[in-house]
Amino acid sequence: MRRISWMLAMVMCVTLLLAGCGKKSADDVVKDLSDVVSDLNSYHGTALMTLHTGDTPQEYKVDISYRKPSYYRIAMTNEKKDVTQIVLRNDEGVFVLTPSLNKSFRFKSDWPNNQGQVYLYETLVRSIIGDASRQLATDDKSYVFDVAANYNSHALVRQKIWLSKNDYAPTLVQVSDANAKVVVDLKFDQFAFDTKFDKDSFDMERNMASGKTSTGSEGAPSSGAVEPGGQLDPSGAMDGTTGVTSGEPGQEQGTAGDAVQQPSGEAKVDGTATNDTSKPDAAANAEVQPGTSDAANGTSAGTDAAEAVMGEFGLIEPSYTPAGVQIKDTPELEDNGTHAVMLRYSGTYNYTIVEARPKDRAVALAAGELVDIGGSFAVLTGSEQQTMTWMNDGIEFRITSADLPVSEMIQIAASIQDQSGK
Repeated sequence: MRRISWMLAMVMCVTLLLAGCGKKSADDVVKDLSDVVSDLNSYHGTALMTLHTGDTPQEYKVDISYRKPSYYRIAMTNEKKDVTQIVLRNDEGVFVLTPSLNKSFRFKSDWPNNQGQVYLYETLVRSIIGDASRQLATDDKSYVFDVAANYNSHALVRQKIWLSKNDYAPTLVQVSDANAKVVVDLKFDQFAFDTKFDKDSFDMERNMASGKTSTGSEGAPSSGAVEPGGQLDPSGAMDGTTGVTSGEPGQEQGTAGDAVQQPSGEAKVDGTATNDTSKPDAAANAEVQPGTSDAANGTSAGTDAAEAVMGEFGLIEPSYTPAGVQIKDTPELEDNGTHAVMLRYSGTYNYTIVEARPKDRAVALAAGELVDIGGSFAVLTGSEQQTMTWMNDGIEFRITSADLPVSEMIQIAASIQDQSGK
């Protein structure tokens, strides 16, 4: 009897020991994640991103592609509006493309090294590794980390990241605010490491052309051998030129920082008040050259789409205004074909919002940063005086200010996304 009891005790001890050996600690997983990132060659994933920032949740399909050393392609589709925006990084720089409107911004940036994105694998791993107070839980299939949210928004405080136990691929990310309310929910449909891409999968012209097809084919990278690629020039040197697409051949369009002619004494061409002596932002100096009607493939497909949405639109006011700020006025702007309108705000912060319907064009900027404003992408330019530029429903929006924090710009921009003209 004693022999049987002793044997049972030994079996239980061995079982417990084996179970303990099979369970990884947070430090074990972090070490594994460091190895995964250091050996990362490429990946591709698709996800459904739901934003709970307004009265109604907004859903976006996100397609993410990465190829070593620094090639990125992020396609974000709003199926309700049937609009896709693409962020592209290749040897030529960083691009924000809106293929359906044949519009593109090109700028020099360190993105995404200088800014995290919830849908990028490197960002998620960095958040886990960098948080010394990280918490780890597990379920049947996943490691679940609870860590700080290091994004360019004070509204995002914490995040939970689900990683597959099999290969550490992300399956779910939930980002919460200070009240523990989930603001961003990112559910991956699929995610695969060591993806093979065609050599032109990260080419600007190919993406502009493919983005004009049906949305069902957007965002899907082609299979093929992975081609070696060069590192983006560390100096960021670029030629500063790119073709401008115009509704009329040879007609030159304004730049991202070039608003419209303002009434005397009211505002400068960059959308700032005349009493603001700070330097014009980099966008105001963007070089633009006349081009063809379609920078991607020489056709007028983008022009037709743009012309369909051209015309006057109502004043679109943001639903969010920073504390201590009030709208000052809405000065009339001389119509130069872009149907531009302006809103000026003053108080704790002073800034202007210019809304216009510019014709097709591609713009090269000297330097800028990519900003995720929730379901869309904006370009931030300038230093002492900053301008944030983005497209929504065929309308170009620009917020310009010398004292408005970027976090406030993002909240204002996000509150405009689903507004309609009055």
